[in-house]
Amino acid sequence: MATDPADSGEPRQSSHFLRLYALAWAGGAIAYVPFLTMLLPTRVADISGPQAVHWLGYLSFAGAIAASLGGILFGWLSDVTGRRQAWIGAGLALNVGLLLTMARIDAILPLAATLILWQLGLNMMLGPLAALAGDSVPDRQKGLLGGLLAFAPAAGAAAGAIVTIPALAPVETRFALVALMVVACVLPLLLLGRPRPFPDLMRSSGQAATGRIDFDRSIVRMWTARLAVQISEAALFAYLLYYFRSIDPAIRDADTARIFSVVLVTAIPLALLAGRWADRSGRAIVPLRLSAALSAAGLAIMAASGGIAMALAGYVLFGLATTVFLSLHSSQTLRVLPRPSLRGRDLGLFNLTNTVPSLIMPWLTIAIVPGFGYAPLIWLLAGLAGLAWVLLSTISALPKAA
Repeated sequence: MATDPADSGEPRQSSHFLRLYALAWAGGAIAYVPFLTMLLPTRVADISGPQAVHWLGYLSFAGAIAASLGGILFGWLSDVTGRRQAWIGAGLALNVGLLLTMARIDAILPLAATLILWQLGLNMMLGPLAALAGDSVPDRQKGLLGGLLAFAPAAGAAAGAIVTIPALAPVETRFALVALMVVACVLPLLLLGRPRPFPDLMRSSGQAATGRIDFDRSIVRMWTARLAVQISEAALFAYLLYYFRSIDPAIRDADTARIFSVVLVTAIPLALLAGRWADRSGRAIVPLRLSAALSAAGLAIMAASGGIAMALAGYVLFGLATTVFLSLHSSQTLRVLPRPSLRGRDLGLFNLTNTVPSLIMPWLTIAIVPGFGYAPLIWLLAGLAGLAWVLLSTISALPKAA
């Protein structure tokens, strides 16, 4: 009979730290989801008027580049200094200060400069925070960690819904509310989070002792699979309302927001169950393969749908599977990085899978949708999710749990 890794009696990270870490990770989502999806577009429209769409595109592009570079830079700096919590705290302070500043800016160029600094501050917090999980959570709990990370997207969506309640606060105060929620989520980890040390997690896997990443096949395939799924997720996140309205013009933005929220909340227990199963079975790659396949199936249903009911069913399947995939992938990626001494830098490179889609997706959509409609675009996205399944199917197993 196979041994249950979760019941092996080997040391495990405390539930107290895992809960605080999940709360802090949710705080990261709260920092950017309401801001990028609602507060920033509103602020740009107030400042630039008819040119808002163009300026928002420019700002999003510049912000994605800053986020890409910031994740690598501050992850590496936390490697060099060995003080993850100090960088998280500095990033938290910078993020909050710049959020409050942007509420008072009334010119587009200062807003653009502040946005770039804000992205750097955000990744000063998130890069070391991601690496802290690699330093603190043994592989036998990586599945549980991934399930806990599924709370973050739902928290970000909930925060957006709260701060945009018309009677709750004026527009300028909404920035302060977001900042307050971020502090409330991240600060407990910095003040109370004392992870149990795991020396094994800080030992190199035995790969080359140079500062270069040894891009073995598992790393390349894990990176490419996540990029493929992230492009699909980013495209639907941005254009979901337009897609639904192309099928049924009566669909409102409030309807889409509710569907999106229900999917994110429902995905949480599914991710926790899948993560716990991965820990107990020792087969970490299986939930990733299955969720990638279901993502592709959901997109195929959407592309082939002739009515709103079938389109909604396809999206629900895609949304659930993709949320589970991205949450578990974030934690299981920590298994394949070869050098703990450069874990923050390497996670910054993996983070490009989150930022690069923001650079690709608008041009992909513009090239396809105006001339051919949404169905060809969604078939292409289904192909990308299917590619992720193929890539993960060629990995026999992730490295053995530490």
